[in-house]
Amino acid sequence: MSDVVHPTHEDPLARSASEAIGGPTGRHHAPHPFWLPVRVVLAVLAVTLVVGMAQKTPCVNAHWQGDKLRYSKMCYSDVPYLYTDRGFAARFVPYTDNGGRYPALEYPVLIGYFAYGAAVLTQGLSSHPVDVAARQRVEGSVIYGERWVPQESWSYFKVTAVLLAAFALLAGWFMAGVHRNRPWDAMLFAASPALALSAFINWDLLAVTAVAGALWAWSRDRPLVAGLFIGLGTATKLYPLFLLGALLVACVRRGRLPAFGLALLGAALAWLMVNLPPMTADFEYWKAFWTFNDKRGADLGSLWLVWQQGGHTVTPGLINTVSWVFFGAVCVGVLVLGLRARRTPRVPQLAFLVVVGFLVVNKVYSPQYVLWLLPLAVLARPRWRDVLIWTAGEVFYFAAVWLYLGGYTASASSGQPDRFYWFAIMVRVAAELYFAVVVVRDIVLPHHDPVRADGLTDDPAMAWADQRNLGTKDPCAP
Repeated sequence: MSDVVHPTHEDPLARSASEAIGGPTGRHHAPHPFWLPVRVVLAVLAVTLVVGMAQKTPCVNAHWQGDKLRYSKMCYSDVPYLYTDRGFAARFVPYTDNGGRYPALEYPVLIGYFAYGAAVLTQGLSSHPVDVAARQRVEGSVIYGERWVPQESWSYFKVTAVLLAAFALLAGWFMAGVHRNRPWDAMLFAASPALALSAFINWDLLAVTAVAGALWAWSRDRPLVAGLFIGLGTATKLYPLFLLGALLVACVRRGRLPAFGLALLGAALAWLMVNLPPMTADFEYWKAFWTFNDKRGADLGSLWLVWQQGGHTVTPGLINTVSWVFFGAVCVGVLVLGLRARRTPRVPQLAFLVVVGFLVVNKVYSPQYVLWLLPLAVLARPRWRDVLIWTAGEVFYFAAVWLYLGGYTASASSGQPDRFYWFAIMVRVAAELYFAVVVVRDIVLPHHDPVRADGLTDDPAMAWADQRNLGTKDPCAP
């Protein structure tokens, strides 16, 4: 581990902050036999996750009752509410006919199956018998009134949180291994306030783990495994699919198109493996995710909501058209940037730019969407200052969205739009664009990239490609 890059040596902010605990790491220090970097990262990550669970304490103690409390204490989570609202309490298998008692589940397949499995586990851990057949005869609108169901919904959140924490730890382990000599970069993920605040709002940590796993597998010359992770991630949330664009650019630049083909094959196989059963069983229920998002209008956190509340007409069709045109332009821009850059851009850099381009014009930005960007941001630009600036914008938005939903920042009786919430959306978007601009600068001027400070080194996570090419330089580099 003598070649491990220490943040206190290369990161100005980390170096300055370290003075409070004795200063930068000595160049001749002996590594601890147990507390290796990855174990320290996982320990800090565990503490962050415990803090995230503790942040939900007000809602847990109130048994998730009362709109004002869940917004004023900012402890809201979708998990306990969807336990009863989507048929998990009655143990209806997702994407199957429930007799019209519950809406079709508007989440991709792996989230549905994970949520269902957590419900089965919750009921299995309960101390009372569960009559599933009786519950399935009850209308969804009154299922919460059934005996033991409220208690189960409270336990369901706790079970889900523990399971998601395990996935988060796995994601941290993956991230610490993407760059073999830079495990400390994962600390930016492990100690992130955004992670503590958003980890347990929804099931997005499943997709985060898939993305981290894909980057880890790719860094170890396992393109098929990377593709499998991408396919599983896309079956959880759509955005992991965008990693394929970043991999394509890297493979074109390095003459490694067969590796991209394996990744593409793995992604397709994994996605089909988990989606074909519900597609063939009941296609109408399966496509609810796609239909819901296609018909969805301007929603929380989006620039479209600001435009709509400003008195303009915004239809789902208009949002779909403009958003996809803009996102397509972003993808083309990232492709051109990646192919014309002096050195081959790193995969996390390209992936971050694509995902930001998607989110900036998306019709909704739920508070937990910060998790989509977090691992990519950490690996794209592992600098404490820039990550903290971006995180500050996200945390500010996190607070503002709950105040907005609770009616604390504007009077509902006034009939006036909530301009403070508009401002929070703008701050968040500005923070994301700031980070994107810095990443673009690192690509254009690679000596600014913390991972390639000499300006010459290509992506360390693709060192295997250089070995395969017998040490030849980037074929597209000048």
